[in-house]
Amino acid sequence: MTRHLTFDPAAPVSRPDVDDSPVTGLVPDSVRYVLERAETWLGWDGTAVLSDGNAWTPHKALRRVGDHLIDHLAEIECRLAGMPTIPDRWHGRKLTLDGDWARFTEADLDEATSRLGRLAVWYEARMSALDDNTLDHRPDPDTWTIREVVHHVANVRYYADQLDEPA
Repeated sequence: MTRHLTFDPAAPVSRPDVDDSPVTGLVPDSVRYVLERAETWLGWDGTAVLSDGNAWTPHKALRRVGDHLIDHLAEIECRLAGMPTIPDRWHGRKLTLDGDWARFTEADLDEATSRLGRLAVWYEARMSALDDNTLDHRPDPDTWTIREVVHHVANVRYYADQLDEPA
C-alpha cells in the first residue's frame, strides 16, 4: 500500500540562498532535525509515501541524508585539496532499493544516529577551520561557493519531511 502526497515536480537545482548564520551549525542542526523525525518512524507499517515523484520509506530517507552528506563533503574536501571532484553517479532519490523496504527498528535508528551524528560533527569541524574568504571563494561563475554548498546540504531536512502524513 502507498500513501500519496501532492506531486510537485522538482525545479532545477539553483544556487541556494545563504544568510549570515554561522555555517558550522547548519548541518548538525539539520541532522538533529532528521533524527528527531526518525524517532517517529519506529514501528513503520511498511506503507511508502509517494511524494515529489518518488516512493519514500524511513530507510530511503536516511540513506538519502547520508548519501547527500557524504557526496558534498567529498566535494568540499577535494576542492580544498586542489583536486578535481568525483562526479556524482548515484541515482539519488529516484531509486528505491530493496533494503529501503525493510522494517525500521530501534537498532536502525541507533545506527543512523551514530553514522549521521559523526558526519554532522565532521561538517562542524571542517567548517570551523575555514575563514570567510575560503567559504565565499567561487572558482568559476558556475561553481557554488563552499558556503552555498553547506546551505544546500543543510536542506537534507527535505528527505525526512517526505514521510509526512498526507493532509
